Amino acid sequence: MELHDRIAVVTGAGSGIGQAIAERFAQAGATVVAADLDPAAAEATASRAPDRIVPHQVDVREESSVRALMTVTLDRFGRIDILVNNAGIGTTKDLVETDLEEWENVFAVNVRGVFLCCKYALPSMLERRSGVIVNIGSVAGLIGIPKRAAYCASKGAVVTLTKQIAIAYVRHGIRCNCICPGTVDSPWVERLVAQEPDPVAARRALEARQPMGRLVKPEEVAAAALYLASDEAAAVTGSVFVIDGGWLAQ
Repeated sequence: MELHDRIAVVTGAGSGIGQAIAERFAQAGATVVAADLDPAAAEATASRAPDRIVPHQVDVREESSVRALMTVTLDRFGRIDILVNNAGIGTTKDLVETDLEEWENVFAVNVRGVFLCCKYALPSMLERRSGVIVNIGSVAGLIGIPKRAAYCASKGAVVTLTKQIAIAYVRHGIRCNCICPGTVDSPWVERLVAQEPDPVAARRALEARQPMGRLVKPEEVAAAALYLASDEAAAVTGSVFVIDGGWLAQ
């Protein structure tokens, strides 16, 4: 699974899954634009492979910011071969507890962000009749999870948008797939756990709901993203890859 001479844009690349994907792609030979809202985090990711990863600040909620990300990438490298829509946020509230501002912000990042990145990356792919999009969804987009109303709804939208993009552009040489991880051992999960009255017990509960008895590693999601982005997955489009330690099999 090689990505030599490919140009990849990875959003939310400053930590967790996005950082792992950026590193794995770079190791596979790609040049990676590591885009993140936090410029220092993007720089930190780029420092792990400075010959292969370049940082870029982006706010995926803002059309002008996303347009600039794709324009800069195209101006510098001439094309976008791979887009990984990884940037995402969540809340830990059921529907009645969720206020409108929270709901709209989750959708702005998780859904509008995917829409905007695809909208401004696809023209280059269509022109060359070649390209790969990997969206990072969630198990929460496939089932209902307590205290995740906005998150579940937004990730469900990512799953179905993935399928629509796959069908709409399959005859243009473009593939689009979605990875749905279970609970990943990421900085976001660490923050959630730290907010609980008993962080140790909270982490154990998250581990226990996955039959393997542990959290998913960011590197495991990155390995799936590498496969989907590579020519080894040439016949794969519109698919949902679940990486959840057996959670959905119960």
